[in-house]
Amino acid sequence: MSLTRDFRETIQARAKRDPTFRKAMLTEAIDNFLSGEVEVGKAMLRDYINATIGFETLSKKIQKPSKSLHRMLSPAGNPKTNNFFDILNFLQSNEGVDLVVVGRHHQGSDLHDINP
Repeated sequence: MSLTRDFRETIQARAKRDPTFRKAMLTEAIDNFLSGEVEVGKAMLRDYINATIGFETLSKKIQKPSKSLHRMLSPAGNPKTNNFFDILNFLQSNEGVDLVVVGRHHQGSDLHDINP
């Protein structure tokens, strides 16, 4: 789904004035990756980058061509793990957040019952 110009401008304007909104955008993008919704995660990460620093600035900061970053996060893109974490590490640092993964116990899981 492509965003309309008005919607993009609205998101960018809010991202510029609201740090909580920016952090929520980044967190939600990564939550989607972790929950297996990779396409949604890539779309949200693209939106976050476009609404904040832009692909050109990100490209310079992590020393990867802008076109490569666009391809990696496109619907058909499949970034290598090191590229994905280069992007994520810079975005976290730039935003001043440290995203952490917290494990949840899923009902029916026997992993907690394993005795060494």
